[in-house]
Amino acid sequence: MGILSNLTEEIKDAMRAKDSLRLESLRAIKSAVLLAQTASGAGKELNDEETIKLLQRLVKQRKESASIFKEQGRPDLASPEEAQAEIIAAFLPAQLSEEEVSKIVSEIIVKTGAEGMKDMGKVMGLASKELAGKAEGKLIADLVKQHLTS
Repeated sequence: MGILSNLTEEIKDAMRAKDSLRLESLRAIKSAVLLAQTASGAGKELNDEETIKLLQRLVKQRKESASIFKEQGRPDLASPEEAQAEIIAAFLPAQLSEEEVSKIVSEIIVKTGAEGMKDMGKVMGLASKELAGKAEGKLIADLVKQHLTS
């Protein structure tokens, strides 16, 4: 739990500062981690890779909720979701820029000899593994499609 090693301290600080939004976000992280630990059996600690996937899922959920609220004309409900997504994303490693991801995808396509959309699965598998935690899956998929169709 290296990424979340200071989570308890962060929760205490948010309580002292009476920052309810941050506190709610941090408690959501702690809850998700505890659920993941108990689901995987005998209280085993999550490794960094599992923790990153968990945090990415939490951020994605918040962003999807915010977009749904915006579509329904409820910015009052969308803004807290977006703020929580930012707080949770702060625990993730730095994300690569679109240009950096594009360069890595190009290298993978050259390395695998992929020619067209029929090889998308092969490229996505390698790209997802190499870029795990460093870029969103949707961005990776969009760039792979773009490179394979051009």
